[in-house]
Amino acid sequence: MSLHKIFPFLTWIPLAKKTWKDDLIAGITGTIIVVPQAVAFAMIAGLPPIYGFYTAMIAPIIAALFGSSYHLISGPTTTGSIVVFAIISKFVTPETDLQAFISLTILLSFMAGVIKLLMGLVNMGKLVNFVSYTVVIGFSAGAGILIAFKQLKHVFGINVPQGSSFYEIISHIFLHIKETNVYVLGVALTTLLLALLIRRLKYISKLNMLIAMVLGSVLAVLLGGDAFGIETIGNVPSNLPPFKIPDFNFEDMRMLTSGAITLALIGLVEAVSISRVIAMSSHQKLNNNQEFVSQGLTNIISSFFSSYVSSGSFSRSGVNYQAGAKTPLAAIFSAVGLLLVVLFFASYASYLAKPAMGGIILLVGYNLIDFKRIKQIVKSSKREFIVLAVTLLGTLFLELETALFLGILISLFFYLEKTSKPNIAVVGKNKDNKFINIIRDKTTKESPQIKMIRIDGSIYFGAVDGISKYFTDLYDKNEQKHLLIMANGINFIDIAGAEWLSQEALKWQNRGGGIYFVGLKLISQDVLRKGGFKKLINEENFFKDKNTAIATIYKKLDKQICANCNVKIFEECRLKV
Repeated sequence: MSLHKIFPFLTWIPLAKKTWKDDLIAGITGTIIVVPQAVAFAMIAGLPPIYGFYTAMIAPIIAALFGSSYHLISGPTTTGSIVVFAIISKFVTPETDLQAFISLTILLSFMAGVIKLLMGLVNMGKLVNFVSYTVVIGFSAGAGILIAFKQLKHVFGINVPQGSSFYEIISHIFLHIKETNVYVLGVALTTLLLALLIRRLKYISKLNMLIAMVLGSVLAVLLGGDAFGIETIGNVPSNLPPFKIPDFNFEDMRMLTSGAITLALIGLVEAVSISRVIAMSSHQKLNNNQEFVSQGLTNIISSFFSSYVSSGSFSRSGVNYQAGAKTPLAAIFSAVGLLLVVLFFASYASYLAKPAMGGIILLVGYNLIDFKRIKQIVKSSKREFIVLAVTLLGTLFLELETALFLGILISLFFYLEKTSKPNIAVVGKNKDNKFINIIRDKTTKESPQIKMIRIDGSIYFGAVDGISKYFTDLYDKNEQKHLLIMANGINFIDIAGAEWLSQEALKWQNRGGGIYFVGLKLISQDVLRKGGFKKLINEENFFKDKNTAIATIYKKLDKQICANCNVKIFEECRLKV
């Protein structure tokens, strides 16, 4: 194993030497974004705000060093925070015993990290391939809308209850729209417009979010700030993450096992899905197993520095990419920047206006919606549109992990439904002496003794029922005794398919003929060969080309029928016997 696989950062460090300025700008922008989010997410998890900072300082660095995505930013997330609180609060609440709550949270994070790491080491990254392109697009769009709407309370200055759902946010703002604070709205919209305008300027376009956020915060101060209801992020603690070994209590670990598995799975799907969304724009090739390993190491190591569970962040990763990040060095700059803010600029950071940040995150949410690809999906396939709609709406109205799993299940259902009905075409010879689907050319003729079909699809447990019905119909309605299958389009045959094929071949043999295969891939013959089914069918009935197959079958035909045949589509038919 090469060092580059063990230490992925060796791959991008040479590139970072040339792009560090872009990464620095993106890192500074990320630092500003993460300050209020770290506080909010920690509070959602039931933890003191400082634990959000600890996680946001440690997690991005480890994930950047060992991950494969150049733009994914790891740290505290909304989903992770909500799930953590739901799991731990079953056993203890922050109000009853805060220290026990914190201890269990950090232990849970360590356990989730171990599960993620093990999944990566046993190459379970392939599981992510079952998250279809359409699911990722739908999840991205839904998350973009959700992120944007969660910022509306900071845009309108309306006090929306903490933890409100998408529907509750819309309903609350609609009912309280008259309470809109025009000063807050002015700061948010001004920041958003500035970000859009600065993006058009050639030399400072990459700084648009950073400059707009600072200018928006300055505007908030000039308008009177808190006196007019314009909130800032408030006091920023100045503690650094202390090293502390998690409390490895066996009884607690047993109690948290199921929760750790759930948290690990959700975190992995979330992180890899975000990576894939951004990779579609950046055109970067990802290594899903490496992401699993990275997320595992991140949670394990950060738990020794008083951090709770982390995963990929949609909003911060989106900001990171849009701010011009080129390598994972941007994530490291962001984490180091937060460390410096906490140490030296905590008092200044407290002036950042929430409406200004709300305006920027509105833009980030909008940019996560890929209108071009959504339009393609809507036009190209009704099934894909259903997957897109279910995932998008599920993201808005259900839990994020539920929406993802629902989208995955529906896309897999459609895939299995489609593959369970392989395309089967009856083949004959046309006037140009070419084998072709009989419905495509009216001049095509069939042999009265050899039925020829082409199968495009796999013969596996899900398809056996449909194929067997077709073959039964073929057997009952046709008098031919010999069936020639053009099998180039058969990708694989499983044990159920092999069992059925051998029984079907026996039925045709009892009729005085047989089933023959042309062009069946060697890999598709594995189960037939290893399971002894090829012998039952007759090994001599497998051919590499059509001409050899037809020449062999012709010898078995009823010569009396051949003598009275007017079709004579094969070369052998035209030869004098």
